[in-house]
Amino acid sequence: MLVKIDENLPNELVELLAARGLDADSAVGEGLAGRPDADVWQASQQAKRLLVTQDLDFSDVRRFEPGTHAGIVLIRLREPNRRRLIERSCRLFESQDSRGWAGCFVVATDHKTRVRRPGQSDAPNPSAEATE
Repeated sequence: MLVKIDENLPNELVELLAARGLDADSAVGEGLAGRPDADVWQASQQAKRLLVTQDLDFSDVRRFEPGTHAGIVLIRLREPNRRRLIERSCRLFESQDSRGWAGCFVVATDHKTRVRRPGQSDAPNPSAEATE
């Protein structure tokens, strides 16, 4: 799985996720730190990488409709700090089958992961939510 870590997450996630078998790179490593979201988005899509971010600008499923992109993982913690972001991100990729997230919109909170797949309606879908 190809993953891009946004600049709002600890850059050390690149190595930690790579150690778990993911092909990870970062916006910082590509010289995209401080660049507009559109530049980070374009780089991740051109490389067909799942974008992992905390940036709510990527949370609009009307703009980033599942199935029209390589995938988005939005990390939303109640009290985010470096340690908790690293722990949650690593646990997310260890406990879930991320290979099926291409084209999906994934929201990971402190204790839950919700996956919205291409073609899925706005109606609540119990199978779309996994509790960790």
